[in-house]
Amino acid sequence: MAERTVTVTDNTSGRQIELPIRRSVQGPDAVDIGRFFRELGYFTYDPGFLSTASCHSTLTYLDGEQGQLMYRGYPIEQLAVKSSFLEVAYLMMYGELPTGKQLEDFTHIIVHHSMINEALKSFFRGFYHDAHPMAIMVGVVGSLSAFYHDSTDINNASHREIAAHRMIAKMPTIAAASYKHSIGEPQVYPVNSLSYTGNLLHMMFSIPCEEYVVDPVAEQALDLIFILHIDHEQNASTSTVRLAGSSGANPFACIASGIAALWGPAHGGANEAVLTMLNEIGDVKNIPGFLARAKDKKDPFRLMGFGHRVYKNYDPRARIIREMCHKVLSQLGDANDPMFELALRLEEIALNDDYFIERKLYPNVDFYSGLIYKALGIPTNMFTVMFAIARTVGWVAQWMEMIGEENQRIGRPRQLYVGPTQRDYVPIDRR
Repeated sequence: MAERTVTVTDNTSGRQIELPIRRSVQGPDAVDIGRFFRELGYFTYDPGFLSTASCHSTLTYLDGEQGQLMYRGYPIEQLAVKSSFLEVAYLMMYGELPTGKQLEDFTHIIVHHSMINEALKSFFRGFYHDAHPMAIMVGVVGSLSAFYHDSTDINNASHREIAAHRMIAKMPTIAAASYKHSIGEPQVYPVNSLSYTGNLLHMMFSIPCEEYVVDPVAEQALDLIFILHIDHEQNASTSTVRLAGSSGANPFACIASGIAALWGPAHGGANEAVLTMLNEIGDVKNIPGFLARAKDKKDPFRLMGFGHRVYKNYDPRARIIREMCHKVLSQLGDANDPMFELALRLEEIALNDDYFIERKLYPNVDFYSGLIYKALGIPTNMFTVMFAIARTVGWVAQWMEMIGEENQRIGRPRQLYVGPTQRDYVPIDRR
């Protein structure tokens, strides 16, 4: 079959070039513009890289128009119902679902890497008592390379794997320690007999003076949320991890850069924004007024947790998590909490109001995950931390894939310069 190409004509000079079209297994093909500047002398201009494929990847596929999300070819709907977080983590790292023995061995490795170096305790104490947990996460994760010199050679496949295991294993411990520091309670050691999410709940909410029993509904809900948040193609934080990794930076620094990018309210802070919005609305009786504001193009107010930048249809993750949200609210939520009543009323309206339906402004995964976290007693400043724990799997898988690419090179976006042209320095007494 002949190579498919796109012909680009420069109307100024009359020059033409043929650019090859790179095939995609699913979704849009991509025009390879690698020769564009070299042969025509122009850069391409794409703010936010919304029309630019920055890499090849075999990890995640999403179709915003159809509302489809797949990990390694497996629909998220199947994995959410039939799998577990660590099983999906194995799939993302190694490309195939594990056998029983492989999952057992992988789980053992993750469980037995969950402790952090005791010297890190003094690191936590160096942060101010009310420091945001994400600030602590960025610092502590970035410091891990100072403790694990035996897994920072990015050209060594064994080192890359060990580093990936360590980050997946230690992220809940670091997250829980960040939370404990912020409330002035002692850090809690992980327990190897607990599940991944059960251990996180135990380290966050147990105290030394009494026994803590992990609630199975809370454990199940967190496992589901973590599966849904593992990866989401080349989003801002994932692209940041890849860009940092392209420089040859150690894996711990790369993941720290991803956490920093995720911290932004336009990315990982959306579920926290949902609760902020619900607090602003305040009461069910205020809903009509706020809905009128949301429909008014001149009013800056927006309903958070509805619609999605990528999904132009229903967010497939929201369909899955909705049932779990109602289960958690009915079993663990405070029946007298007006916020839950308010949220459920908003959900009902969004699913039945013509304005929302026509514009496909359905509740998204952030709407439901925020409500689940609140029902589990997780404070709002920890919401993005929960996101970071789950997304670490996607980050390390993307980083490992990037390091292994044959044409891997340091990221170097170009710019369209619009500043002053060359000018001469003027002495200060003549300005």
